[in-house]
Order: sequence, then C-alpha cells, then structure tokens
Amino acid sequence: MLLAPTKPRPHTSVGIIMMCVGVACLCVNDALAKTLTDTYSPIQIQFLRNVIALPFALLIAWKMGGSAGLRSHKPLAHLFRGALWIAATIMFFTSLKHLGLAEATSLIFVAPLFITALSALIFREHVGWRRWLAVVIGFAGVLIAVRPGTSAFQTVSLLPVATAFVYALLMLSARWVDERESVWTLLLYMTATGAALSLFLVPFVWITIQPGDLWLFAAVAVFGTAGMTLMTQAFRLAPAVVVAPLDYTAIVWATLLGWLFWSEIPDGLTFVGAAVIISSGVFIIWREHRTQG
Repeated sequence: MLLAPTKPRPHTSVGIIMMCVGVACLCVNDALAKTLTDTYSPIQIQFLRNVIALPFALLIAWKMGGSAGLRSHKPLAHLFRGALWIAATIMFFTSLKHLGLAEATSLIFVAPLFITALSALIFREHVGWRRWLAVVIGFAGVLIAVRPGTSAFQTVSLLPVATAFVYALLMLSARWVDERESVWTLLLYMTATGAALSLFLVPFVWITIQPGDLWLFAAVAVFGTAGMTLMTQAFRLAPAVVVAPLDYTAIVWATLLGWLFWSEIPDGLTFVGAAVIISSGVFIIWREHRTQG
C-alpha cells in the first residue's frame, strides 16, 4: 500500500496500468512470503528480501537520480524509517502465517485512516468532520472483520492492524527526510537500513535455507521491489486521487491467490468489513483531493 502527494501528470493511463501491475506484484510478494513462513522466521524472510533487493534499489536510485540519488542528507531519518519498515514487515509476515491472505490484506487497508488521524494529531493538520467520520466508520469496518468478543476472533488478527499503524508512521516520516532527496533515494535507504538493522536479529532465528527455496526468496525480493517501484512511478505519472484507490484492487488478487494456493475463502463478514474499510479510505482520498484542489 502506498500513498504519496503528487502533482497531476498527463500520462494518467500509463500511471493507472503501473499502479495495477504494481499492486499485483506486491500481492504475489505476500503470497510467496506466506509460503515461506511455513519454514522460516518472518525476520529471516525480511532480512533476505532486503539483502537481495538492495542491488536493485541501488541501481534504480542511481539510474533515476545519478550520484545525487545515492546521497542522504539526513541519515538518522532513514535509520528511523528502516526500523519502522522492519517492524511493519515482520508483523505482516507473521500475520500471514496464521491468517488467510485476503483477510490480512483487507485489514491492512486501514493505513489511510491511520495516516489521516496521525496527520491531525502529530502534524496538527486540519481534518474536517467528514474525514473524521470516515475514519470512525473505517475502524467500525475493522471491528466487523475482526469480531472481537466472539468465537471467530483471533488475537493475531490485530497484527495487520498494527502493521497498518506502523506503515502510516512510515509514510508520514517521509516528511522528516530532506526535501532534496528523491523518492528513489528513500526506497534505497529504506531497503539498506532494513537489511542492516535486521542483521542484528536474524542470527537468533536463522534456519539453513533449502536449495529449493532459494528461488522463493529471490522472487519475494524481485516482486516486492518491482511492486514498490511501479506504484511509486504511478504516483509520478498520474494524479494521486486517480491511482491511490487502485491500491484496493489488492483484495481481488489476495482473494484469488488465497483460493488458488490455500483454498481460502473469506467469510461474508470479512468481505463486509473490507468493503467498509475500503469505502472509507476511498472517501478520505477523494476528500483530501477536494480540500487541496
């Protein structure tokens, strides 16, 4: 999931295609990670994903920004963002071990609601009553999907919600990065710091990798990096209000992949909760565009 402020661009149709393909890539990335959690720790998966992806991120940053794309003016900000990236990834991969792919994906869609709420609380941005109402309704959708207090409730269902909260902090923390740094520099340093910080954790959970699983780890890195790159470029080519709602097409891919590989079929209340969360998120994106326009 990716939200970023951009100016309208003329290549809207290309941006739409890139966003849709990027979302599909991230869903494949999540499905591969879910497969790996049967054997390996989410920490090890996250570490190897970043290590393998680092040369690609380095090449992209250099290709798009030259030597300036490799330079950081506020390394501590990137260190903090890397820690958030580690926490979000590990929590989400852990949830995938216990939850259906579509269920975990639908719950992480509350990230735009957290972004709106935290923007008001941390940065003192004005958030009108309509967007606050959308936030409240969106969290009601979470309650519908998670169903606390019932026999269907699983504590692990709170992990994707916690992931969305940390992800919202990650997105908002981009404001603390030097304005001279491009989005490609942010992608490079998030990958690099994620790999460096998780290096201290991975020795405690390391399991010898089976040769047949090497391609899965490589695929996680490739699809994850491709997804983030395509979605980032989509926001550069098309207005955010157009491409941001396409992030929710992930529920279609997650449901399809979950059904194909694990015979997972979310129940009706999960879909109802997801619909409420998505509707609230789309409204917030639309309303923010209206207020900024």
